[in-house]
Amino acid sequence: MGTLDGKVALVSGSGRGIGREIALKLASEGAAVVVNDLDEGPAKETVAAIEAAGGRAVSCVGSVTDDGFADRFVSTAVDQLGGLDIIVNNAGYTWDTVIQKMSDEQWDAILDVHLKAPFRILRAAQPVIAAAAKAAKETGKPVPCRKVVNVSSVAGLGGNAGQANYAAAKAGVTGLTKTLAKEWGRYNVTVNTVAFGMIKTRLTETPADGDGTIDVAGREIKVGVNPQLLTAMEAMIPLGRAGTPQEAAGAVYMFCTDDSNYVSAQTLICGGGFMI
Repeated sequence: MGTLDGKVALVSGSGRGIGREIALKLASEGAAVVVNDLDEGPAKETVAAIEAAGGRAVSCVGSVTDDGFADRFVSTAVDQLGGLDIIVNNAGYTWDTVIQKMSDEQWDAILDVHLKAPFRILRAAQPVIAAAAKAAKETGKPVPCRKVVNVSSVAGLGGNAGQANYAAAKAGVTGLTKTLAKEWGRYNVTVNTVAFGMIKTRLTETPADGDGTIDVAGREIKVGVNPQLLTAMEAMIPLGRAGTPQEAAGAVYMFCTDDSNYVSAQTLICGGGFMI
């Protein structure tokens, strides 16, 4: 028996990195998962890994910023897996530069993926969640506690040079979380945020040739942290190291369990003791 048996979860950006580990963790505890990625290959690989371990998963490929994506994402959970109990807004990337060099395109792209996309997904989910809560009340049964976990960053709490767009978006996630906790409490939904510190993923690790990029909608975005800077940053973390994607997934998982049913509107820093 898993702690999430019978639950259905949406996890955006779950073909790779932290999102993949979140999807695998939730599935290992019994949740059926809708896996999302920009690209079909990584999404299918995560689905296959879940199925190989005996879990249930389906994919919903596409950019969370596309018009109509949110409705399609929610409908996939309801139509193919039979409901919606957990929403994890994880998808995102960084596109850094100092403010005087930052274009409107950079600003808009990062605000869209980190803040507008979660807003759209939660808006699309509201009718499903409200109807499910109403149906439970009409039968006289307790309304199950549903979960929303929005992924943020320590940059959204304390700022970070070169990340005005990312820090602003992640700060907005905190406001969105606190507001939805108040709006959706009547549906017995908890809404929380996990703010990640330094987690080792393809967005932070620089290849040996020093030329790390990712492709996002045809844009080549530079990623990776200078190894010397990464070492210096790790020295500031009380645990003395960056976190792993599996550890990051564990922090999200805590908010998805019944043990957190009376915890809402909170921001948990998953950063190895790093303080803002």
